Amino acid sequence: MSIIIRQFLPYFDERPQQPQEIKALVLHCSAYSAPDMIKVLEERELSSHYIIDTEGKIYQLVPEKKRAWHAGQSWWRGMHMLNQYSVGIELSSPDMGQSDYAAKQIRTLLKLSRQIIRHYQIPVTNVVAHSDIAPTRKPDPGKSFPWQYLATKGVGLWYDLSDAAKVAENDVPTLLQRIGYDTNNLAAASYAFCRHFVPQAVSEIADIKSLEENVFPPDFVLPDEYLSILKACAYRYGLKRGG
Repeated sequence: MSIIIRQFLPYFDERPQQPQEIKALVLHCSAYSAPDMIKVLEERELSSHYIIDTEGKIYQLVPEKKRAWHAGQSWWRGMHMLNQYSVGIELSSPDMGQSDYAAKQIRTLLKLSRQIIRHYQIPVTNVVAHSDIAPTRKPDPGKSFPWQYLATKGVGLWYDLSDAAKVAENDVPTLLQRIGYDTNNLAAASYAFCRHFVPQAVSEIADIKSLEENVFPPDFVLPDEYLSILKACAYRYGLKRGG
């Protein structure tokens, strides 16, 4: 594990008095270096448990047992307001995850994530993107985040396309809900699904401000050619009942 630089921020609180099990890992990115990201979080009175810079250096901003302010309004697999239930990790990414992450950074993320998952027994279904849990608001950690690779190492879950034939359901909202998405805005949920599992369907937006202000196409409909991937994901997530 890389050396952890502890630079605690005051923007956190206790998890609720009614004990809330830590049962999710939320992965983010921001278009800042780690020192600049810390300044921005301070200015906005926000926090995350960790930041990993492009060289793989880890900054800890909040103790894991405390509730960091990183997820905001969010929902996943029956959990509302995921700050209560999660550990949050931010990654520095100059283009918000639209190009490949640095190898050192991903190696560090893998080690830290596996440690957290093992310690809290976090279900693989609950290793999520900020865009998964807040699909109308957030595009991170981006279309180039290596979800498939991480899943092979036990961080998150990927699909096997052959499983699509095992699912009779063809209704997109129902299938997205089986994975864990809030489908109140179907276009947003469908696009968030593509960010995670079908990145080739996601447009690149060079200007970061535009990317953050145009998180999803309001008229987006999941193309029919990707329905089999959605069905395969729904099957795999349906097998994993934890969380």
